[in-house]
Amino acid sequence: MFIDKAIFSQTTVSQSTTKFKLLELETKIVRLGTLIGFLAIIIALYILWQIKQVLLLAFAAVVFATTINQLVQLLQSKFALERKTALAIAVTGILTFIIGFIALVIPPFIEQFQQLVELVPQGLEQLSSLNNSLRNLLPQYLLQEVRGLESLTQNLQSFAEQFVSSFFGLFSSTLGIFLNSLLVIVVTIMLLSNPTPYKQMFLLMFPAFYRRRVQIILKKCEKNLGGWAIAILFSMTVIAVLSGIGLLFLGVKLPLANSLLAGILTFIPNLGPLLSVIPPAAMALLDAPWKALAVVILYIVIQQVETTILTPIVMQRQVSLLPAVTLLAQVVFAVFFGLLGLFLALPFTIVAKVWLKEVLVKDVLDRWQIDNDFNRFNGRNLGSKQQKPKQQSNSLIVEKN
Repeated sequence: MFIDKAIFSQTTVSQSTTKFKLLELETKIVRLGTLIGFLAIIIALYILWQIKQVLLLAFAAVVFATTINQLVQLLQSKFALERKTALAIAVTGILTFIIGFIALVIPPFIEQFQQLVELVPQGLEQLSSLNNSLRNLLPQYLLQEVRGLESLTQNLQSFAEQFVSSFFGLFSSTLGIFLNSLLVIVVTIMLLSNPTPYKQMFLLMFPAFYRRRVQIILKKCEKNLGGWAIAILFSMTVIAVLSGIGLLFLGVKLPLANSLLAGILTFIPNLGPLLSVIPPAAMALLDAPWKALAVVILYIVIQQVETTILTPIVMQRQVSLLPAVTLLAQVVFAVFFGLLGLFLALPFTIVAKVWLKEVLVKDVLDRWQIDNDFNRFNGRNLGSKQQKPKQQSNSLIVEKN
């Protein structure tokens, strides 16, 4: 009897030791798997960072494809056309407009922009000379303010020269721009010609139960991007026309280049209007100080027209973004991705907002709040739950409603 108990005890200890070793081995395997997953994430992020320029160009193609797809759907609904016919009409019309724009506007724009690069530093030097003249005229107690103005002028001159040189460098690297543009055009046409396989491939990245929800989110992203593109193109056109008319009336040099620059920079909210006023104001200062002041007032009036008239008209097509969020997104994208990132910051922020709102807020946080309300209700009515389940269920529905 004593021997049987000893054998049983040894067997129990052996089984416990085996279970402990298995548990320890399983823990090590889990830790190894976690480490491998963490390293895989780091490697994937590193690879994505190395090809960030290609990803930005691909995102630009998605934005263009989404915008053109809105036009294709409009042609299909208005004229009862097949998708291939509507797509051919839309692409042909857009290419015709682009070729005509390049042939008629780009050559004089490049010529005037080259002159603009030469004249802007001269205008800023004129502003510095005016600052020095003011220092001789102002009293001693105001010199501190003048020194601040001088520092601001020097910083503004350095920033303007860097911006103009980098912006002109964007146009000067013809081969790189041509290849990048060709890549964007080809990918855009591929996405437009048959978008279904690309959507299905993207949906496979999500669990099966969530794919229908992802389809709804993608439709919302497409709607918001299309509305934003139409609104921003309308604003860019109106601001370019108003700027050109105003600069012609004031007699400022290079009105075509300055007006087109103002329209292009409208694509960049907050920073764009501030940057667009620097070149014409600097050139107007070469003629007369009052003309530079008139240019600043002109651009302020145009921005007020955009804020009070254009924005309410097109806001129903846009996604409302907080100004601070827009500005931070532009700064972050400009720092990490350069000039192309600065232009794509706003559409990326729009897409990110839609995904955060639909996935994080609606699908996670809102449902989490409902579950907390449900648990709190059950905690308060724990006693009545066992006695009157039907009545408790009805009251739950009333409370949730």
